[in-house]
Amino acid sequence: MKEKVKIAIYWGAGCGGCDVAILDLDDKILELIEVGEIVFWPIICDTKLEGLEKMPDGSIGISFYNGAVRNSENEHMAKLLRKKSRYLVALGSCACFGGIPSLANAVEKGEIIDKIYKENLSTENPSKVVPECKSEIKEGVLTLPQFYENVRALEDVVEVDCYMPGCAPTRNLIEMALEIVRKHVIEGVSLPERGSVIGSEKTLCDECPRERKDRKIEKIYMPHEIEADRSVCLLDQGIICLGPATRGGCGAKCLEGNQPCRGCMGPTSAVMEQGASMLSALSSILVAKGDESTLSEEEIEKLISGIKDPLGTFYSFTLGKSLLRRRYKESRRAVKEANKCSQ
Repeated sequence: MKEKVKIAIYWGAGCGGCDVAILDLDDKILELIEVGEIVFWPIICDTKLEGLEKMPDGSIGISFYNGAVRNSENEHMAKLLRKKSRYLVALGSCACFGGIPSLANAVEKGEIIDKIYKENLSTENPSKVVPECKSEIKEGVLTLPQFYENVRALEDVVEVDCYMPGCAPTRNLIEMALEIVRKHVIEGVSLPERGSVIGSEKTLCDECPRERKDRKIEKIYMPHEIEADRSVCLLDQGIICLGPATRGGCGAKCLEGNQPCRGCMGPTSAVMEQGASMLSALSSILVAKGDESTLSEEEIEKLISGIKDPLGTFYSFTLGKSLLRRRYKESRRAVKEANKCSQ
């Protein structure tokens, strides 16, 4: 057995669910302690930033970074861990794709600040005070991280060696990662090559036990609107399930609970755009009553009206890495130039 590998775990813009998922290994987490020395994990251990900064570059064997990059502190920590680590893993959907936080890219930064600190019904702020990066008081200067315009995935800031998607990654995936670490330390097996993904190369549909009849659907339902048959494909029942456009490997846990897949494992390596892939799959099974080749605009609109939140439905976890990325805001100058050209 080699010397124990030094391990760091950190959260950026996330909910902490990935850290809890690791702890959910229960006593199996002791296997991690057998082969690894946790040198930095702020949510669990009393470790300090200055201690991490003093570590020699490359002295940490494996770092797991979960959460997206929302502010300057997230970016600083991502770059610091990359510098100190020989191997960096993007842990969870937020680190891999931007996750749910990246849905905020559909809104301007100023709108977010205004909504939270000025317009929220539960916020009493008559002076309209908003956080500043620097505030001077008699005791000195207080600082806060800079709040960025865009939420980014980890790989948009630093090089990432391996990806473990999921919100949060399921126990079987974390156990798979633990086994990789164990074999690396005990048997000297090399860590996965750069760009590897801990998950399946097939879509979730390939591991889903439900029966698929390839039926056409005439209406889209929200999950709470019907009592879904646990043995039949949810898409066949009119409930949008992102299984056809989502990487497998999670064990179809949501479907076990009779809930549709929301896409937290992201796309497979064969798909560039998860949302567009799902839209394509959905369009092939949506039909109106009667002759589907002669759909009127009204019929089409009625069909898709069942999709209450298209962006949140098809890009719940991957907007930060999609081709869309964020809402496009035309500058006044660009609009004026366009108007001139059209005259």
